[in-house]
Formats: sequence, C-alpha cells, structure tokens
Amino acid sequence: MQPLKLFFDCDTGIDDALALGYLLAEKEKVEIVGIGSVCGNTDAASGARNTLNLLSLAGAEGIPVAQGNAGHLCAAFHNSSQHIHGENGIGDVILADSPHPLAAGSAAELLVDLARKYPGELQVLATGPLTNLACALQLEPGLGQLLGQVTLMGGAANAPGNRTPVAEANIAEDPEAAGIVFSALDNLVMVPLDVTMQQLFEEHHHRQLLNAERPFARALGEMLTLYMGFYQQKLGRNVCAIHDPAAAFFAVQGLEGCVAPKVKVVIDDTRGPGRGQTICDLRGQYSGFPPQENANCRVVLNTDKDLAPLLIEKLLNV
Repeated sequence: MQPLKLFFDCDTGIDDALALGYLLAEKEKVEIVGIGSVCGNTDAASGARNTLNLLSLAGAEGIPVAQGNAGHLCAAFHNSSQHIHGENGIGDVILADSPHPLAAGSAAELLVDLARKYPGELQVLATGPLTNLACALQLEPGLGQLLGQVTLMGGAANAPGNRTPVAEANIAEDPEAAGIVFSALDNLVMVPLDVTMQQLFEEHHHRQLLNAERPFARALGEMLTLYMGFYQQKLGRNVCAIHDPAAAFFAVQGLEGCVAPKVKVVIDDTRGPGRGQTICDLRGQYSGFPPQENANCRVVLNTDKDLAPLLIEKLLNV
C-alpha cells in the first residue's frame, strides 16, 4: 500500500513534537506532504520555527512548513501556556537553527494547494486550534470534497474540559474556527480528552527518551521534563498525558480496538459559560450507537490499546 499523504497542522508544542516524531518514524505508512503552524501552545511564528528545527534534527528536511495567522479567527492570540510548554514552546530546549526557509504563503494556502494537488487523497491531522482549517475553508469552500479524513486532537465528550469546566484547550482557543470546521466537514475524527487523559507516559518512558542514542529522541526527553512537571501537579506523580501523539497514532493506524461512534458534534461558540464545548450527541450509547442523522464526526471515547510503549518504540528510532 502507498503511504497516506498527510498535512500536519500543529502548534509545536511539546506534545506536537512527540506527534511529529511518531509521524516521521512511520515513514512507510505516512508521507508528510506539508505542515502548517497555528497559534496555540506558542505563537505561530515560534511553532513554525520549532517545527523546522525539529525536522532538521531528525534529518527530514524537504517537507514544506508554512506559518499560520498571527491571531485566531476573531481574536488576537495571547500565549498562556508558558508554564506547560516553556517560553519557546518546546520546554525551553534550545535546538540548532534550521537552514531551511518557510514555505511561501500561509498555512491555509498550503493546505488548499495540497488538497487540490491530491484530491480525495490528502488527510489532515490537526493538533492545535482549528484556525488554519477554517481559513482554508474560507479560501476553498469545497475543501471538504477534496480532503480525506480529518483527525483532530481536541474536545471533550463525557470528560471535563481542561481550559474551562467543559472546554478543551484547542477548541477553546478558537471556537469560531472550530464551529466553521465542524459545520462544513463530515469526515472528522475527534480524539478528545476522554481517551487522551487515559493514556500516559510514565517516568520510565521519560528515562528511555533521555537515555536514547538518537539526538531527536533525547531532545524529546529533555522537553518532557517540564511537561511532566506540570502534570505532576495535576495527577500527583511524574507522568504526562499523551494528547497529540494519540491523535497521530489513530490517524495512521486507524480506530481498530476503539469505541468511536459517528455522531453529530456541534461547537458552542457563544460568549457564555459553555464557550468552546464540543457538544456530542451520545444518546445512542444506550442502544449500541445506531446510525445517526447528520452525524459529522467519529468521537474516540476509549481504546483497548496501551499507546505509551507503542509510541516510545517508534520515537526511539527517529
């Protein structure tokens, strides 16, 4: 089988760096044909620079990286994630500067160009706010017919939010953009907090990366030091949730072993207390999730897989 062609939309970001490493390790299964940066864990300019530097560290130059907007769809961006991702977005780990320039044009323009180049083939993995996807839909209203599956890390179905009581951070950052995407597309796979908060890197996984032979894996281990410190305050021990790498895994490997019903999901983009909530119609759970009218999104509620060892095995070989 030919590797799937993937556009990676990210806010790099420690867990985005882990997801990137996993995608690079799966080169027989996935070809990254473009990467876009978006404001989220850090600003879009820093995210793009981090991505270029990580690609150089992995010896994976040649993938076009385009920078997204300086703000969100309807608001300026204010970075509030330094205590999680560091001042530079990657745990304050300093990487050598890549000699390669950014791609011409915006991240949204790159996505549209690639969708037109690979109609029906291009898949998207989005691990940050959905600003670039919304902008791409504004540029090309027929984007949904050009794209294959769109997998996103974001949202919360039955789980509590992590930005507000009901809203997950990626969706809460730009609810207007998420509303456009969920209204326009019906080929979505949402990997929400319900599943990502159940998948953890433990301290022994951290040590494996810190002691790795390859510089890319060691850099990931160094980044995780800050990230796991944040989660220690939340979860009571030195672990971290596997958010973006989980979404990358499901984008590449599929949803075998998952409970992932296709249901109607709408976004609360009001200014009330529910702003940023992903409202998932899960009423069918009482009858085995029968087909649902106007369903637009497969929601991954749980999986029978332990993702941490599967991911670590790949990351150690990047």
